Amino acid sequence: MRIRIEPGPLEGRVEQVIASKSVIHRALICAAQAEEPTVLEGMASSADTEATCCCLRALGAETEQEKDCLRVIPGKLPEGERLLDCGESGSTLRFLLPVAAAMGAEAAFTGRGKLAQRPLSPLYEEMQAHGAVLSPQGSFPLQCSGQLRSGRYTLAGNVSSQFFSGLIMALPRLPGDSEIRIAGRLESEPYVRMTEETLERFGIRTERTEDRILIPGGQKYRSPGRLRIEGDWSGAAFWLAAGALSDAGVACGGLNLSSAQGDRAAAEILEAFGAQVTRGPEDMLVKRGRLRGITLDAADIPDLVPVLAVVAAYAEGETRIRHIARLRLKESDRVASVLALLQSLGGQAEAREDEMIIRGTGGLRGGTVNVFGDHRIAMAAAVAAARTETAVTIPGAEAVNKSYPGFFDVFRALGGRADEEEEKQDAV
Repeated sequence: MRIRIEPGPLEGRVEQVIASKSVIHRALICAAQAEEPTVLEGMASSADTEATCCCLRALGAETEQEKDCLRVIPGKLPEGERLLDCGESGSTLRFLLPVAAAMGAEAAFTGRGKLAQRPLSPLYEEMQAHGAVLSPQGSFPLQCSGQLRSGRYTLAGNVSSQFFSGLIMALPRLPGDSEIRIAGRLESEPYVRMTEETLERFGIRTERTEDRILIPGGQKYRSPGRLRIEGDWSGAAFWLAAGALSDAGVACGGLNLSSAQGDRAAAEILEAFGAQVTRGPEDMLVKRGRLRGITLDAADIPDLVPVLAVVAAYAEGETRIRHIARLRLKESDRVASVLALLQSLGGQAEAREDEMIIRGTGGLRGGTVNVFGDHRIAMAAAVAAARTETAVTIPGAEAVNKSYPGFFDVFRALGGRADEEEEKQDAV
């Protein structure tokens, strides 16, 4: 899908932001391990969450759609090898690999895009050291068999938080207590806290100390009956950032202002840039202010970097975004793809080791953006296009379906002028 966007500020209100993809993944996996069915309310479908549903069905669970609710019915693990297609979802693979091993499942994991190349170490080696039998990583299918054992695991804090979350969801069901030692600072810590909070809703106890996570064994997941999925701060951040570029502003409803989601930091960061932020009980309004460059740490908010980089380009002065190394391991190399996004629209940006430097000039020119198949780059490009001097063309805009299938519908509802064009075919 090729989208052409004519310049024009977004304004208005998103009554209910899309449900949190991060919470959905965790709730689905917990619900599938419970003893009774669970109804997840306020659900939103995306390619990533559909991949998790598909894999859980392969492991014996059933799902039934009921309008904006999903009923998850636990089931017995089928005999024989199960094929688990993770699509392009890193969360699905990294969460379900240890969960499947804890179940003693024979599973073959597969997927698409760059997923096979996205790193699994040191989770991979720790699982092997605790009874899992895994085929070589780096290509699909990734075979998993054996029986994961409880015990002492060690993970570096600066690797993917998804490794921690996967183990935290898997280890409670094993006999015997476990602990996960955290080597160094735990980056993306809010995502781990989100996992712990979801587990608590399903009756699972964990304990956190400064350098380890303690997980009692022999626990059983207990269904809460019904569980409402909160709004997604990662998705809302695109609309809030668009508000920071709009005199009338953009409001988002359905947000939990005390959420464990780390990306709720978007509001404070936009405020630091100089945007006008008004907070309500469950909503937020952001309007344009005098935007100035800032320095920010991306260690806990890697998914916000693409759209915050766009805001930085519209600000005056220099913005420095630090601790960006893990961005290179996302759906695209997000250091390279963010730089390419800004530069293709006339912005000035560069990367130095673990830091991105954006020299804001107050505006962007326009042009054609390569999104590298990355949903967050496509959405960030659309936000940028609302204020460019000339039109912006986004080939491969269907990448948004990975996390936010209705993104361009909301974009248009806020006054955005986005037209779908026929994709140009290469000459033969």
